Amino acid sequence: MPDGPTSATPHLRPDPPRVAWRKEMRERVIAEARSLAAEDGWDRVRVADLAVRADVSRPSIYKEFGDRAGIGRALVERETDEFLVGLAAVLDSHRGRLAPALEAAVAHALEQAAVNPFVGAVLTATRGGTDALLPFLTSRPEPVFSSTRRLLCAWLGETVPQAAEDRRAAAADLAVRLTVSHMMLPADDPGATPRLIARTVSTVLGAPEQG
Repeated sequence: MPDGPTSATPHLRPDPPRVAWRKEMRERVIAEARSLAAEDGWDRVRVADLAVRADVSRPSIYKEFGDRAGIGRALVERETDEFLVGLAAVLDSHRGRLAPALEAAVAHALEQAAVNPFVGAVLTATRGGTDALLPFLTSRPEPVFSSTRRLLCAWLGETVPQAAEDRRAAAADLAVRLTVSHMMLPADDPGATPRLIARTVSTVLGAPEQG
């Protein structure tokens, strides 16, 4: 007689049709919002246009996201998640090597600002000064700034555990602020920026540069 299962392995049930439709609709709206923001800047994104492009009604969009700002938050959160995954991979590829890892991470962030059409559209709009997504990316504590800072703090805790916690927090904060500043106003020699920021952060940590 066969024994019964010794451990319960839950089977993932498919979402009910209404839930599945809502998830799929949300993905379509965010994807179209990203496309429109990259093309023309967030200021020119209209819910009516999103409804047409995503093939969904405006009431459904408002019910899901609350308002236009809710769509902006969801869009920035999606971009943030993708950015953080890439940044974590860069840091992990230089595990145990402080300055080279910081330099590579800053270079990665600056490259994303240059090649990512969404980020590029928002940063370009700062020179015109009106893109309403900018506060989500730079001045509000969530999601970009604090998420990146927390990631760096955790990584620094593993890489330089001998540094005081307040120094690690200050170093992560400085790294993010300097990198965002250089995204919006590049230096005359942008190629030198990652190394300069890495050296500055290493100094705050009281750690020597490592090859």
